[in-house]
Amino acid sequence: MDSSTSATPSSTPDLRLHEIWQYPVKSLIGGTVASAALTTDGMQGDRAWAVRDEERGGIRGAKKIGALMQLAARHVDDGTVVITLPGGREVSSDDPQVHAVLSEALDHRVTLWPLQPATDLAHYRRGAADNPDIMVELRDIFGRETDEPLPDLSKFPEVIMEFESPPGTYLDAFPLLVMTTSALAALAAALPDSAIDIRRFRPNLLVDTGSAVGHPEFDWVGRRFAIGSAVIEIAVACPRCVMVTREIDQHVPADRAVLRHIVRDLGQDVGVYATVVQPGTISAGDRLVDA
Repeated sequence: MDSSTSATPSSTPDLRLHEIWQYPVKSLIGGTVASAALTTDGMQGDRAWAVRDEERGGIRGAKKIGALMQLAARHVDDGTVVITLPGGREVSSDDPQVHAVLSEALDHRVTLWPLQPATDLAHYRRGAADNPDIMVELRDIFGRETDEPLPDLSKFPEVIMEFESPPGTYLDAFPLLVMTTSALAALAAALPDSAIDIRRFRPNLLVDTGSAVGHPEFDWVGRRFAIGSAVIEIAVACPRCVMVTREIDQHVPADRAVLRHIVRDLGQDVGVYATVVQPGTISAGDRLVDA
């Protein structure tokens, strides 16, 4: 990785939580919140729902059903979620027609599910592969060209080899994804012809790193930060998959160039995964302090 892609922690002494992003439904567009409660399973209200593939089985995200990233979701006080389809139509999770509406919008037969107990292993077990050739399957999921390396899968918890997500969650692998304002600026500078929109990258926490250049969060692996009353630990850099290339709307079209840059110039990673060491409440504007 080129040295310009990272910065030492000492060069960014004043780190602040710029935005908190919450995604009520796995792989759907989410939104910012002023504050959030963190538990050891992640952010309360984040990925609280997901769609299940009724053709091949298993919980699915936009790695497999790309059009999910064109839908948006928001929580309602009664515990339901409202999903907005392209064009503006809305459907609530308690609408008897919600499964049919989503299936039509996605051109794929799905059902919408809230989180199920961690003991319901069948619910979380991976569905059938789209391709019997495991290498083709993995290249499709990660969006890799034939001459590009696959990510180091040993970075991921072993449990997700069998399950779509750690049972009891709809997370990809780890409780939180952290990015920096510097990383977004670096991506925009490296890809002037691409739409660099935070919605492509789906972080939970966007940290303001001031004048730091490149991707300073890569140097945070192993560090613990106190944010508000919570403490998080940066676990590993986040290998990126085909989702960052998906169309979101007319302003953020499908774009394979984004992933080519990430694989070629950034060691396949953008942002970092984190775990929650101490549950607590965080708010936009909170400082990140070494813990």
